[in-house]
Amino acid sequence: MKISDLQKKIREFVRLRDWEKYHDPKNLTMALAGEVGELLEIFQWLSPKEAKQVMKDPVTAKQVRHELADIFVYLLRLSDKLQVSLEEAVQEKLIHNQKKYPVHLSKGVATKYNRLKTK
Repeated sequence: MKISDLQKKIREFVRLRDWEKYHDPKNLTMALAGEVGELLEIFQWLSPKEAKQVMKDPVTAKQVRHELADIFVYLLRLSDKLQVSLEEAVQEKLIHNQKKYPVHLSKGVATKYNRLKTK
């Protein structure tokens, strides 16, 4: 399904419930942050090894899927309200990051772009 189709479905879901009045950029951003917090809560206090195994437990896996879906829905809704094409924004950001993180400087390292050592 295309992003625009998902946004249309979400728009209709919101319209039918008369929630449009609550969906301004500030509230959507806050809701998005709240949902990210709920995803963080699932991983809080897990070791890296436990975090890698989180999807093996059906109950936790379902929670993760639902939180990811909530995050995606709010992101889609916010981009729709702000008339930002996520496809274009991602492409633009990838080009930008390719310049900030050239392969010959960043391969295999997690160093921030402004601390990469030029060779």
